[in-house]
Amino acid sequence: MKKYAISLLTSLLFWTGSATAQEFNDYFADETLRLDYIFSGTVQEQEIAVDELSRMPRWYGKRKRLADVPVEGNGEIIVSDRRTGTVIYKNSFSTLFQEWLSYDEASTTRRAFENVFLVPMPKDTADITVVLRNNRRETMVSSTHMVVPTDILIRKIGYEHVTPYETVWQAEDTTRCIHIAYIAEGYQENEMETFMKDVETAQEAMFTHEPFASKKGRFNVVAVKAPSVDSGTSEPRNGQWKRTALSSHFDTFYSDRYLTTLHLKDMHDWLAGTPYEHIIVLVNTEKYGGGGILNSYNLAMAHHRQFKPVVVHEFGHSFAGLGDEYAYDFEAIPMYPHDVEPWEPNLTTLVDFDHKWKDLTDGNTSIDKENGAASPAVGLYEGAGYSLKGVYRPSQDCRMRTNNHPEFCPVCQRSISRLIDFYTD
Repeated sequence: MKKYAISLLTSLLFWTGSATAQEFNDYFADETLRLDYIFSGTVQEQEIAVDELSRMPRWYGKRKRLADVPVEGNGEIIVSDRRTGTVIYKNSFSTLFQEWLSYDEASTTRRAFENVFLVPMPKDTADITVVLRNNRRETMVSSTHMVVPTDILIRKIGYEHVTPYETVWQAEDTTRCIHIAYIAEGYQENEMETFMKDVETAQEAMFTHEPFASKKGRFNVVAVKAPSVDSGTSEPRNGQWKRTALSSHFDTFYSDRYLTTLHLKDMHDWLAGTPYEHIIVLVNTEKYGGGGILNSYNLAMAHHRQFKPVVVHEFGHSFAGLGDEYAYDFEAIPMYPHDVEPWEPNLTTLVDFDHKWKDLTDGNTSIDKENGAASPAVGLYEGAGYSLKGVYRPSQDCRMRTNNHPEFCPVCQRSISRLIDFYTD
């Protein structure tokens, strides 16, 4: 499905952190600091405002390479020790707000979007910096605020009244793994058995794809049973608005198949106290749609016949930051300037191809056009990132290009594998 946004994609700059490696226990407690922000503005001016801080039990993210970022994204959150100024944690992300800025509406209307980020709980006073970049990889706006861990206004959440959940796959080492939470959206209390079957279907699909298949022992997976009042999801185009756990809906930015939720605070409230970092939302609908946002969440429709390939494709966006490899006859919103190298590991404009997949081409860097003959070789295939010209993908076909192709291409597989190793080695 089409992803217009700066927000949905990623690159593997392996590794980009510059701070000296630290031991987790030197700076952090085994808890999570949840940071809620409001990003607002127009294409001309953007603002970052602190909304609310929360404290949750346990930390389920990385414990090594704390100041390294394996995927660039469209933004960063940076934690610095206030006393020394040392960067002690860093992570990347993308957002729907940045995507929205690419639409005409952002030129005339000011809008606000919720955003939620998780960082380990600092033991001492820290400075938190949030940076947002545009599709030229330039900083648009940044903001820094101080966090005092003993602040009485940091809300405690997830220590009781935790949403019921089940472990559906246990990692070989739960202290060194990647934590995924499936969360129910549009499932009523009496539909949770269906939700659990849908989780099993999605997980089976994920673990049939390399490199997830060979590295599945490095994942810990839970299913969080968030109940909805109504069954299904909202379809504004048809005048249907449902009361669901995450208030998800189709027609995001008026795109019929773009299924998202703007209610990130609600989503993290449901997840509080469960073991999670990466989030997969299963939506109880037969209508085709979905979306994926780097290090935020992805959604997929659970009851369409193409559910399996779509949920894996969207996880390629939200977990690994892979770019869409398809193109359109007409792209009204060019996401990738041809004089800037995309940070997504599976897209190139040839500005800096040496740092992409050139080493996998066996010297074959001639350009195959969009309608060229099918080839299994890794090379340069024109037509990617929604553009027919000027943006290139690594292979003729891939899970990031079509729902019919059964696997990720070699370049996407390598990118995912490297990311898994980054978090778990």
